[in-house]
Amino acid sequence: MASSSPVLHLFFLLLTLFFATTSAVHHRRIASHNYRDALTKSILFFEGQRSGKLPPNQRMTWRRNSGLSDGSAMKVCPFFLLHKQRWSIPRRISFFMTDLRGNLTMQVDLVGGYYDAGDNIKFGFPMAFTTTMLSWSVIEFGGLMKNELGNAKTAIRWATDYLLKATAQPDTIYVQVGDANKDHACWERPEDMDTQRTVLKIDRNHPGTDVAAETAAALASASLVFRKSDPAYSRVLLKRAIRVFAFADKYRGSYSDGLKSYVCPFYCSYSGYQDELLWGAAWLQKATRSRTYLNYIQANGVTLGADESDNTFSWDNKHAGAKILLSKAFLVQKVQSLHDYKGHADSFICSLVPGAPYSQTQYTPGGLLFKMDDSNLQYVTSTTFLLVTYAKFLTKAHKVVNCGGAIVTPRRLRTIAKKQVDYLLGDNPMKMSYMVGYGSRYPKRIHHRSSSLPSVSAHPAKIDCGSGFTFMHTENPNPNILVGAVVGGPDGHDHYTDERSDYFQTEPATYTNAPLVGTLTYLAHSFGQL
Repeated sequence: MASSSPVLHLFFLLLTLFFATTSAVHHRRIASHNYRDALTKSILFFEGQRSGKLPPNQRMTWRRNSGLSDGSAMKVCPFFLLHKQRWSIPRRISFFMTDLRGNLTMQVDLVGGYYDAGDNIKFGFPMAFTTTMLSWSVIEFGGLMKNELGNAKTAIRWATDYLLKATAQPDTIYVQVGDANKDHACWERPEDMDTQRTVLKIDRNHPGTDVAAETAAALASASLVFRKSDPAYSRVLLKRAIRVFAFADKYRGSYSDGLKSYVCPFYCSYSGYQDELLWGAAWLQKATRSRTYLNYIQANGVTLGADESDNTFSWDNKHAGAKILLSKAFLVQKVQSLHDYKGHADSFICSLVPGAPYSQTQYTPGGLLFKMDDSNLQYVTSTTFLLVTYAKFLTKAHKVVNCGGAIVTPRRLRTIAKKQVDYLLGDNPMKMSYMVGYGSRYPKRIHHRSSSLPSVSAHPAKIDCGSGFTFMHTENPNPNILVGAVVGGPDGHDHYTDERSDYFQTEPATYTNAPLVGTLTYLAHSFGQL
């Protein structure tokens, strides 16, 4: 018996390894969540944020038309439309009128677009970033989306149609509709809005490089989305993106400086405008494949912060996104002059990996990436998108990340991303999903006006500014389910309070959902759900 024990030991060892391997393979094939369902809902959410005249196929049926006169507060002289015969008079002649002196003027058409979060304001800066991230999601993972691809494109086009209106005049961009201070003093449905729909713009004399360059990025990235399915529309988007970026670069300045009382503290450009210039140039380089933008990036990259160590990616700071995007040109397209961006991207990745030598990121006791109390999940969704996207580039190039001698593989990046998404969808100490309508337990009292007030069909009478607060302060669940909305999320101790007044935790936003679309597509496909 003693002589046979080594053989038996080897046999049991091999048997153990076999079952462990089989179990691991089986585990990899079983998804923790229904990512396909979450994907469908994450895109549906955007229909609840629509402003303007809703289409017949509107699926979020408790919403109605709103903001149908947006832009009319702004009057412009229409003669720019005939400049050098590049422009033609719009068909909507009803927008023309004369002022008190008999001069021909035209109302600006800013109907459409998205409300940014739980209010009724259209902020151009986060709307443009939302558009860019939805487009990037489709560019990288649209081939895996199947039936959801059409819905994702529709969500993008709802934004780009508006951005084309906002950039129709040369060297002018309309960057906001509505007075946020007055709007936030009310609690009313967008269908009932009676607050002033102030129109804010940037131009040569009042520049806004940050919002202009982000708008250029949105238009350029979207042009790639529609390049095959609607080439004429794609060309319009790209041509406009080129013009808008030139304006952003030539007339430099932060839009927060000139519009501070209107855009701060809501969407101040805290990080400056250098990150948007790098980001915008990166998207134009990708969309045009022109040497012009490659030369621009090579000449200005360091000045614009390419080697800065910021490890936050959001509507305000695009450095990390630009690094990942430009690294693709080197890793996949073999653009050797962008070699440094692999190193810049690696530095960002190393700052995220728990236990890595250069890790700078905090995680909650429950494992959630944590940046700040105010809408923390926006940083989670944007970061997970960069993780799965960079993993895709590394895999294609057969590369890894070296974090001070610690090798980080693409699989590790995907594992980190999956853990974050699983936390968001319910694997957390609160045992609840932070996506409305997903799972059996999710936020019921989100900080969102139209979701918390009775719909027009249920309550046809107008609910004015002050009366709405009765509904805001009630403990009752929201009557309208804003399916797919990802809320701000828990605090640094994994605690979440489902209270409408706590907008840090309970308010959703378009820029939180947009990058999640790409990550969920990857996860749904990798687990055989798509």
